[in-house]
Amino acid sequence: MDSYDAIVIGSGFGGSMAARPLVDAGMKVLMLERGDWVNRSAEENWGPNGSIELSPFYDKSSLLHVPVGGNKPTMGLYSCVGGPSVFYGGVSFRFREADFEKNEQIEGKDAQGWPISYNDLERYYTKAEGILNISGERGVDPTEPRDSAPLPQQISPLANISHRVKSSAQKLGLNPFQLPLAINYEDTSRQTCLSCKTCDTFACAVGAKNDLATTLIPGLMSKGMTLLPNMVVTQLNTRNGRIISVDCISKITRQQHTFKAGKFILAAGSLGSAHILLSSGLQQFNPGGHVVGRYLMRHLNAIIFGIFPGIADKQGRFHKQLAILDYYFGHPKVPEFNKLGSLQQMPTPPASVVENELKGVLGKVLSPAVKLLSGLLAIVEDQPQYNNALTIDTAFPDEFGLPRVMINHTYSDRDKAAMKVLTGEAKKIMKGAGALTHYTHGIRTFSHAVGTVRMGANEKTSALDESCRFRGIDNLFVTDGSVMPTSAALNPSLTIAANALRVGELISKLN
Repeated sequence: MDSYDAIVIGSGFGGSMAARPLVDAGMKVLMLERGDWVNRSAEENWGPNGSIELSPFYDKSSLLHVPVGGNKPTMGLYSCVGGPSVFYGGVSFRFREADFEKNEQIEGKDAQGWPISYNDLERYYTKAEGILNISGERGVDPTEPRDSAPLPQQISPLANISHRVKSSAQKLGLNPFQLPLAINYEDTSRQTCLSCKTCDTFACAVGAKNDLATTLIPGLMSKGMTLLPNMVVTQLNTRNGRIISVDCISKITRQQHTFKAGKFILAAGSLGSAHILLSSGLQQFNPGGHVVGRYLMRHLNAIIFGIFPGIADKQGRFHKQLAILDYYFGHPKVPEFNKLGSLQQMPTPPASVVENELKGVLGKVLSPAVKLLSGLLAIVEDQPQYNNALTIDTAFPDEFGLPRVMINHTYSDRDKAAMKVLTGEAKKIMKGAGALTHYTHGIRTFSHAVGTVRMGANEKTSALDESCRFRGIDNLFVTDGSVMPTSAALNPSLTIAANALRVGELISKLN
């Protein structure tokens, strides 16, 4: 049985960023990843099946059963080396200082906020921005948090449609600014961005996206980390309050493997980590074990597409470039909300994505009309609710012997009311940019899923302490989005990365 100093389960932001301090400290690290490496080629990544849910990396071998809240009754998991970073659009926001503070309007009367503050994460945000080589614009956003270093890259030139959206927002008295993006615009030692239309939900065929499989994992492997892809973790084994080993099955050979380590980091995503913990029965050792799988959040998201009289993006280029956060902490005409959410520009979707969303004849008829669309993504901070949960059903094991995952999720009345306000403002902006009318498309995926194994000061209502150690198990840590007590209203990837660097550093200093 192979033995390591630390085993990291998952290679996304939570896993790869937590592994970095361990590898740098000279520890012997094994990383287990359920998915495979994504090949990079124009045919595979830019073709009609390149979008994540049409690709082989939308893993359906352990189906999620979603009777309430999904876009389909059964859904897959995003599984590949580098995790969701390979397919995301690169948006890399810091949460705002107030996002870490207790807020009764979001959390309810027993609000506790996070057990750490923005100041605890600030230097790790800076580190993560450096690793991901973030480009962006500072000094415009009225909600911008304190920072201790400039972004590594400058902003990229705006597309023509982006100029129109920016001008419209400014005429409404708003402060649009360029999104912080993990995309290579300046480093000429490797391929720079081509501004292609297949970026968000697509892997980068030329490696210009600063995803983890491109920018971080190869370096960790060159320093000695062992990465085993196509490994499905089935069990964390315990003895005397510690994890002693992990069992897994190769998706390729179907051979079973067991690995030992002194420390274990679980970073399989908010859905995958809760599944592994519940399947292993570890909640029984935790005084807050009843919350494992619960308080699932995923943002209330909707795209407000403007329908233009002609081709919206005549340049045919990637234009997910702008953000508008003026309503993040409320709206002057809607004083009952102290937090609303964010607006982010969304590019014209590829026809293949529309055909996947609208099956059959309808999709084929409407897909050519996508050239008339450009939009804004509205992201509302959804309330953490105990009944929004991932549970398991042991009566129906999958092909690896893991119990069936069941997910139930509904949005609160407050979530929906906040979305109504944001949607109204987005329509005004798109109208000013030249749209004749609008189409609002709700998003019901789990791409922004957080919660399920949250950290907190109260051991009865949270499964992790402030170090993200799993209570009741001395050597188990969780470092993905599942640790978040609240979701804020911004893409969670950079906050996951910063926190994972923080926890990885803490683990590297333990005896």
